[in-house]
Amino acid sequence: MTEADRNPDGTEPAGQIYVLAASVLTLLIGSGAMFLVVVALKPIAAEFSWPRAVPSLAFSLQFLGAGFGGFFMGRVLDRYGMGPPALVASLTIPCGAILLSQFDAAWQLYAIYGLLIGFLGTGALAAPAMANIARWYVRRRGMAVGIVAGGQALAGIMWPPIFVLVMEAHGWRTMALAFGAVAAVFLPALALVLRRRPGVPAGPPGTTASVPAARPAAGSRLPMSVGGLQAALCAAIVGCCVAMGLPLGHLVSYVTDLGHPATNAAEVLSVMLMSAFVSRAVFVGLLADNIGGLRALFLFSGTQAAMLAAFTAVHGLAELYVVAILFGLGYGGIFPVYAVAIRELMPIAEAGRRTGLVFLFGALAMGFGSWIGGILFDATGNYVSAFLLGVAFNVANLAVLAVTIFRLGPRSPRPAAA
Repeated sequence: MTEADRNPDGTEPAGQIYVLAASVLTLLIGSGAMFLVVVALKPIAAEFSWPRAVPSLAFSLQFLGAGFGGFFMGRVLDRYGMGPPALVASLTIPCGAILLSQFDAAWQLYAIYGLLIGFLGTGALAAPAMANIARWYVRRRGMAVGIVAGGQALAGIMWPPIFVLVMEAHGWRTMALAFGAVAAVFLPALALVLRRRPGVPAGPPGTTASVPAARPAAGSRLPMSVGGLQAALCAAIVGCCVAMGLPLGHLVSYVTDLGHPATNAAEVLSVMLMSAFVSRAVFVGLLADNIGGLRALFLFSGTQAAMLAAFTAVHGLAELYVVAILFGLGYGGIFPVYAVAIRELMPIAEAGRRTGLVFLFGALAMGFGSWIGGILFDATGNYVSAFLLGVAFNVANLAVLAVTIFRLGPRSPRPAAA
C-alpha cells in the first residue's frame, strides 16, 4: 500500500482490497437481476398478450425502487456501514428472481421488480457500494469508485448472453429460477466481507463530518452552498439518466426489431456494457482523479448524447456494435463520477445519504426513460422518437453541468493530506 491509499490522518485502512473485490463481485452478481426482464421483455409480453409498456414498466419500477432504496440505505450506510445493506440485498435479490419465475399477473411483476429487486435489492447495493468504497480510498478514489461501478457493467457483459441461452433452451421462467439459485449461494457470503468499515478519524463531538468537507474552489466565481450543489447534481442527473434508461431498457428489442437475431441483440447489449466497464475501470479514474468529477462527468455525458442520436441513424449490425461501444464509453462513466464529485465537494459523513439522494433522482429518470420508451414505441411502432427525446434530456443535462462548473470556477488543489 502506498501513501496515496492512506486516510486523511495517515492511517492505512486494513482490508481495503478485500472490500473492493467483494463490492465488485456483489454488483456483478446482484445487478444481473435487472437484466432478466430486459432479455425476456418480448417473450413475457407475448405470453400474457401485453403491450411492451407492461414489462417496460417493471424495469422502470426497478429503477424507481432502487432510487428510494439507495437514499434509505445511504442513511443506513452513514450510520452502520455497508454490512446491513449488503445483507438485505443478499436475501431479497434471490427471492425476487425465484418469485419472478412463478408470477402470473402484472401487479406481481411490478411488486417483484419495484420492491424486492429494486428497493431492497439494487437500492441496497449500487449507491451504497460506491459511497462506501469512496471512504476507503483517497488519492485514487476515482479509480476505486469506477472499478466498483464496473461490477454493474460486468453484469451486463456476463448475464444477458447466459440468459438468452437458458431462455431459448428452457424458457424465461427457468432462466429466472436458475439466476435466483446462483445469487442465493454467493451474495450472502460476500455480504460478510462487506461488513468491514474503514478506520476514519472521528471529528469533535457535535460535528457532522468525520473529516472536513472539500474546500470551495480557489477563484470560485459564485460560491455554491452544499445544498445548492446538491440541487444542481440532482437536476443534472435527471437529464443524463432519461437518455441512459432508453437503450438499457430497449436495446435488445430495438436490435431485433431491425431484423437481427436475439443472440446478436444480446451481444450488442453486452458489448455496450463491456465498453461501459472499460470506461469505469480505466477512464473514470484517469479523468476524475486528474480533472475532477464534474468535468469528467461533462465529457462522459456529451459522448452519451452523441451516440444516442447515432442509434437512430444506424441499422446494420456492424454499425450497431460500433455505436454501442462508444455509447458504453460515455454512459459507463456517468454514475461513478457523480459519486466522486459528491465525495470531493461534500462532507464525508454525509456521503451515503447525499449520494443516495442524487442517485434517487437518477433512478427516477432512468425509470421514466425506460417507461416512455415503451409508450412511444407502442404509439409510433419504432424507437426513433424515444431516442431523440433522450437526446434532448441529455442536452439539458450538459447545460446544467456547464453552469455548475462555471460557478465553481477552477478546480481547487487537492489537500496535501489527501
